[in-house]
Amino acid sequence: MTDYFLGAENVLSPSDATAAIIALSGKRYLMQLRDQKPNIFYPGHWGVFGGAIDPGETTNQGLRRELREELSLPDIAFEPFTDIAIDFGRFGLGNIVRHYFAAEIEESMLARLRLGEGREMRVFPVSELLTMPRVVPYDAFAIWMHATKDDVRFTRPLP
Repeated sequence: MTDYFLGAENVLSPSDATAAIIALSGKRYLMQLRDQKPNIFYPGHWGVFGGAIDPGETTNQGLRRELREELSLPDIAFEPFTDIAIDFGRFGLGNIVRHYFAAEIEESMLARLRLGEGREMRVFPVSELLTMPRVVPYDAFAIWMHATKDDVRFTRPLP
């Protein structure tokens, strides 16, 4: 199988996106193994579910559409969590923003999910997930923020 990562991606089209941090008890996270195909960012990597926001969609509408397409996930309550901006100015595109939403689901809901996109879905404990190779880096950072939100304090450095 061709590995499309590191240059074989062909043409990439960055755009604003919406993403779901789906947590389960015990600091575990539901992840998607991204398809191994050209024209997507981080093919063959584990990442959160979500995708590009279509024209005219809000981030919330885009999230719900993506989760229906990728997981057949019923409407559940997601809360805005964080945004990560990536500067594509060097390529003439400006900032592209990935909007993260978070929700915790019960273990019993996993049996009702149907993978509609990607090669696999799996639940990982955060300690394993954040030490694995081939995890989408900005998704890993958002998950780290989520997993440590009650344990880590942030302060501004002194001037």
